[in-house]
Amino acid sequence: MVKPRVGAIGAALLLLAASTAAAPARDVHLAKLATRLFPHLRALPTNPDRQRRLDACAGRAPCLVEAAIWRDGERERLASRAPNEADDIRREIDGLNEVLRVYGVGKLPRYPLVDGSDEPFGSPAFAARVADAVMLADVQRNDPAVAGDYSLSLALALLDANDKDGAVAFEPLDQRFNAASLAKARNLDWSHFRYSAIVALGVGPDDLVTPLSARGKVNVRLAAERFAQGVAPFIIVSGSAVHPRDTRHVEALEMQRALIERFAVPPEAIVVEPYARHTTTNLRNATRRLFALGAPLSRDVLVVSNVSHIDAIVSPAFTTRNQAELGYQPGTITQRPSPNEAVFRPDIASLRNDPMDPLDP
Repeated sequence: MVKPRVGAIGAALLLLAASTAAAPARDVHLAKLATRLFPHLRALPTNPDRQRRLDACAGRAPCLVEAAIWRDGERERLASRAPNEADDIRREIDGLNEVLRVYGVGKLPRYPLVDGSDEPFGSPAFAARVADAVMLADVQRNDPAVAGDYSLSLALALLDANDKDGAVAFEPLDQRFNAASLAKARNLDWSHFRYSAIVALGVGPDDLVTPLSARGKVNVRLAAERFAQGVAPFIIVSGSAVHPRDTRHVEALEMQRALIERFAVPPEAIVVEPYARHTTTNLRNATRRLFALGAPLSRDVLVVSNVSHIDAIVSPAFTTRNQAELGYQPGTITQRPSPNEAVFRPDIASLRNDPMDPLDP
């Protein structure tokens, strides 16, 4: 039998096919989520003790979740290997453990009304969701995004199985939503304005149908009026799809629409911040957008909302809450010019990633 001859081009095609077949499938969405939540934990090898703990589970889903949780000693040993990144590593492992416990074990999240699994803890549906996540973690183990310790693959699979990918839902944020604002900021003289921005806080409605609540409309008007007075070059609209649970209406996008359609605010003057799920992160995330704009963080920001919301922001309890939930102050409230306004001086500490809140780190 005569073998067919393979020319140079054919040989190259065969080689390409072989190399392509050998390459694992790469999930771009998974890679974004891993990078956003746990950038320091990617490609970590599993140590022998952890691997033995996983192997002993023999594929049983609840056991695998418990085995994947990092023990304090394991976390500290890993952090000690990279002293310059030790705090980041500890914070990310704590966040990874939180995902495993909330979505895999049934621990109550910090805000159970809006976060956590949609399936009741202890129910067959919850157990089935965990089993599905284990299956997903197994089939994606060869993906470069989650290569290394099994806990990373499983934590991301638990979020994926529960459709909790809020951390990257709007990426790339500034290219998709704020490109015109960033272009405007490049040639801006910030000293011409009293405030670097007006932050309009989102207030969710009480139902799944209403896109923008009455209080949200109040905040839009307050921001539009102050913008018309020329006190700031930008309005930052801040708020995600939070209230009520499982709503599809994103507060920031609904406020952006109202500012443009109802008050003719130029689109390039509106900065969209669609991730914040709480008042603490409204101010933290507004600081992140100011940093992206190149705004000097030494300048004040005007925060507008309904009176009870501002009452909460200027109270000592809000300072305590920031420390408890974020571990730092996103900035300082310096004064209250009116019942509906607070003046905020942002702090660069807000740039720190916080995977303890996996929907908005």
